[in-house]
Amino acid sequence: MTLSASTPAGTPVTPIGVVDGSLYQPGVCNIGPAEIARRRRGGIVAGLIAIVVLAALVWFQVPPIFRLLVALPAAASASGFLQAYFKFCAGFASKGVFNFGVLGRLEQVADAADHARDRARANQILLGSLAIGLLVGVVAVVLPL
Repeated sequence: MTLSASTPAGTPVTPIGVVDGSLYQPGVCNIGPAEIARRRRGGIVAGLIAIVVLAALVWFQVPPIFRLLVALPAAASASGFLQAYFKFCAGFASKGVFNFGVLGRLEQVADAADHARDRARANQILLGSLAIGLLVGVVAVVLPL
């Protein structure tokens, strides 16, 4: 589906979602550079939190099973990095929006089929993040720290 903006006669029409040659692609790409950087920063922060949580659990000699708690921030970190890598925001997909411009400026996904493709990709990112978080948590439990 082609998205376009309405303009007065004689004015060039720029498709909605086109910024620096990037275009919204359902289920493939729904965020631009500023949003990608935001997701990457979120991944870094959550990763640091996971490291601090694990270090605290080891430092205070908490029973190893409780190290599974590190799975939560690890999953959040994985989510941030996966969204940055795929240039796709799972939260935006669930809301039916996308952003290729300045932070906070959202455009609506007009087509129901496009929104469905976005939700499917969001579910893939969610499942991938949960799997990575769980893997990190299990590794934290079994490692002799």
